[in-house]
Amino acid sequence: MVKAESRRRPGKGFKRLPKGPNGGVQLLLIQSVDQLGKQGEVVEVKTGFAVNYLLPQGLATLATDHHTRMVEKHRAKLLELEKDRLSSLQALADALAEQSVTIEANANDEGHLYGSVGAVEIADALKQSDFTLAPDQIRLEGPLRELGLYTVKIHIHQEIETELKVWVVPSVVEDE
Repeated sequence: MVKAESRRRPGKGFKRLPKGPNGGVQLLLIQSVDQLGKQGEVVEVKTGFAVNYLLPQGLATLATDHHTRMVEKHRAKLLELEKDRLSSLQALADALAEQSVTIEANANDEGHLYGSVGAVEIADALKQSDFTLAPDQIRLEGPLRELGLYTVKIHIHQEIETELKVWVVPSVVEDE
């Protein structure tokens, strides 16, 4: 015998997320999110993306009138903070553009590498030059498989990209 109460119903503390015109969830972005929107914008995303990523990470909140007024009230301060952050990131991009990185790799006599050089190796080489970047900020068209000079795109912010010169040279083996 199945009781009528055994069906799952939302409890007192459970609130449904407000649906947008396209069936998704409308959220107000607290921080800028790449390929989604800028800080202070109201965006519509799928429920899973909202519940599993944006809300737990503190990147967005519900798009209520109260939250919208709070963001509008603090917009000038937020824009000033974002402007300072962008100027420091632009300075980083300018410094990276003047930088070149040399990576040693094992290669045969024709210049083909035995392995390949990827974003992780480039990030490690930059770390030795006191530039800390995540490997996903380094945009390669494919792994580097030959010796030579490459120009690699670096994605620092959704508005800031720069290029870095990467030298792939043969590793020196000393014969005794």
